Amino acid sequence: MKYLIFSLLLLVLSLKGYSKKNDHKYYDEKYRPQYHFTPEKNWMNDPNGLVYYAGEYHLFYQYNPLGKEWGFMHWGHAVSKDLIHWTHLPIAIDPDDNSKDKSHATAWSGSAIVDENNVAGLQQRKKKTLLIFYTSWECGQRLAYSNDKGRTWHKYANNPIIPVAKDDARDPKVFYHRPSRNYVMVLYRKPDNVETLKGTSFYTSKDLIHWELQSHLVGFYECPDLIQLPLEGSKDIQKWVLLNGNGDYKVGEFDGKSFTPETAAKVLDHGKNFYATQTWSNHPQGKVVQLAWMRGGEYPDMPFNGQMTFPCELSLRTTSTGLTLCKNPIDAIASLHLRDKELIKKNKNIIPGIKGNILSGISGDALHVKGKFDPKTSDGFGFIVRNGKKEIGTEIRYDSNKKLLECLGGKALVGTKDGFIQFEILIDRASIELFINNGEVVFSSCFNPAENDDDLTFWTQGGEVLVDQIEAYVLKSAWGDK
Repeated sequence: MKYLIFSLLLLVLSLKGYSKKNDHKYYDEKYRPQYHFTPEKNWMNDPNGLVYYAGEYHLFYQYNPLGKEWGFMHWGHAVSKDLIHWTHLPIAIDPDDNSKDKSHATAWSGSAIVDENNVAGLQQRKKKTLLIFYTSWECGQRLAYSNDKGRTWHKYANNPIIPVAKDDARDPKVFYHRPSRNYVMVLYRKPDNVETLKGTSFYTSKDLIHWELQSHLVGFYECPDLIQLPLEGSKDIQKWVLLNGNGDYKVGEFDGKSFTPETAAKVLDHGKNFYATQTWSNHPQGKVVQLAWMRGGEYPDMPFNGQMTFPCELSLRTTSTGLTLCKNPIDAIASLHLRDKELIKKNKNIIPGIKGNILSGISGDALHVKGKFDPKTSDGFGFIVRNGKKEIGTEIRYDSNKKLLECLGGKALVGTKDGFIQFEILIDRASIELFINNGEVVFSSCFNPAENDDDLTFWTQGGEVLVDQIEAYVLKSAWGDK
């Protein structure tokens, strides 16, 4: 009887989901992103527990099921086969100790892995166990697990795995370090609540249950991530990158117990809305793919509050400023291109004025633009995004003399490479993301354009600019038929 009731419930839920996805109004509100992840309703912040298993990418996130403001943190959950099209699943983690408080014992940020060798001893039958490591606020670091591909979750009976202490510890990121044959937990801590000691602590474990503190590095803040990347152009050199919640990072070496920086802190993202970075564990091609919360975005009169950045692949490159962490949109963005609404032009000299707009004919609230430009004699050039007949849209401006790029309050120095500067732009209903010179400089920012002002304009001033090549694509929604 219980099985029959459960089966009927699943059928009702699936039919409910089917009807929603075929409702032309679903995910079609004024400021609803069309290919950036958002919850159906209510507050969302940090991405959590990014892990791949059995053909699915899991995305968990900080979620308030009670309203559009921060607080009462649970773990929301969604899965995808391509990091573009997402299916919402039930809440995975709720507050501990039946807490009804806004913060105490609520489920704060953390990470997830696949327990490939069942070292935690929680596996049942053939499916591998998925493990979630999270901070229960004021109640220590805790563990939850799933034996059914992440559909249901159980909290470990002997939580916490790291007891609470007066050290403001949170946001565990766990991974396997093959050289030392240990699991590593990277954890933000402020030992003894001393402000000058706040930074990143490194723990190790053999069984994912018992953890030992190995070292502490002062100078980093919450939501840490530690990743290893090959250096572009080298077959043998690999480096470790330690990231802050805001994306600031240092490159160095990691021996399984401590991180030794080899660079000063550098900025990964120059936009105004980029925070709580995390990378996917267990990526099927071994790629390092990152997601972040677009903190501070505003969505007036929307049922939801919060969106993620578009998933990006990370790489490590030697540039004019030294070792540089670069990021670019995953290739799957091309699956959303509307091939009957595209523009591709090459080798065009553009003179000042906008009457001869090279992008004339391309308009929309979800666009993907790629271009390669020689500034030549121009004093500056750029784009006007979501331009209208009555209202001027949002400007992306490159000052050719100062070599300064500006957009939505973000600024960064950008030089040319072999005489050219490359742009890749993702435009959605509430955000603009810029990737310059193959991801060496990045901006992630939110905005609130006027409805139906959908034109895209390319301009130059003070002289001509050579458009070596430009491509512009209108994007279809990732959320079904509109």
